[in-house]
Amino acid sequence: MKLASVKNSFPATLIVILVVLSITSCVPMRQALQPDQIIPPTPRLDNEGAYMCPYTQDGVVAEWVDKAINAKMGATIGKHAGAYLGQKALENIPFVGGWLGSTAGEAAGRAIAIKASGGWDYIKSTSDISFDNVNDLAVYIYVTHATNEHFQDVLQATMEIYPELKKGYYNALCNAQAK
Repeated sequence: MKLASVKNSFPATLIVILVVLSITSCVPMRQALQPDQIIPPTPRLDNEGAYMCPYTQDGVVAEWVDKAINAKMGATIGKHAGAYLGQKALENIPFVGGWLGSTAGEAAGRAIAIKASGGWDYIKSTSDISFDNVNDLAVYIYVTHATNEHFQDVLQATMEIYPELKKGYYNALCNAQAK
């Protein structure tokens, strides 16, 4: 009897989900402001924050970033290998296997990128700007360096070191403080 009630409620549940999705998809996406329209967060002028800036105080790319750019390929390989292994290990459990594989792959990719960048000690020793949270890092590098011709490469390399930057970058820019 319970199975019959679940089967009967499935079409109604599906309709509710579709209505919610159609309403939320009509909401306009918030646009990020241009770099010159945002007040940059104040950085720490040291390497004691949780997030190292990919640029130094004199505006050049930190030494670890060059190594991180070269590590991008290794991080991508690690991510895909971890996702595959996680999926195979848990292929009989829908959704969970892919999630665990993705999480393991992200961690493997990050570890590879950190190692190829010289390790945490090297990253810290070649950094002189840091941040206590990833959103401030995202906004700061966007405001101060987005017009640099190599910005996308630097951003991608930094995202390999800090996967949470990849996930929250656009949202951080959309919520940045306007001038």
